[in-house]
Amino acid sequence: MNEITLTPAVIEVLKQKQIADKTLLLITDDAGGKYSLQGGACSIGTKFTIVVLDQPDDEYTVQLKNNAGLSLYTSDYDVYFLGQGLKLDYQKAMISLTNNGQLLDNNVLIANGKDILAAFKQGIFANIGNC
Repeated sequence: MNEITLTPAVIEVLKQKQIADKTLLLITDDAGGKYSLQGGACSIGTKFTIVVLDQPDDEYTVQLKNNAGLSLYTSDYDVYFLGQGLKLDYQKAMISLTNNGQLLDNNVLIANGKDILAAFKQGIFANIGNC
């Protein structure tokens, strides 16, 4: 079972941003996925993003069971980089992601999925993935 713990602080941030009731994706932001904006081969598994969607995406079907009851998903590809004992926290104005006590990313971004896809369609992120 894929599970993630969200601290009260990160839950509050998601509520303040009015996205707690949206479909959320937790992705490895390595320039390899549909919504990926960062990284490339030299940063695989070191950057993560929460992508906000208005509805589920058929490519991201792995549900991340969580203590906040959020609609939070990832993909089979991303699960490989996440590991067990996942936790999202918010401290010092940054969202961090850990697994079993190991820091995966201390600055998880939040991005709008619709905006990302529109930018890709316009060619704005054509050079993504270069190290």
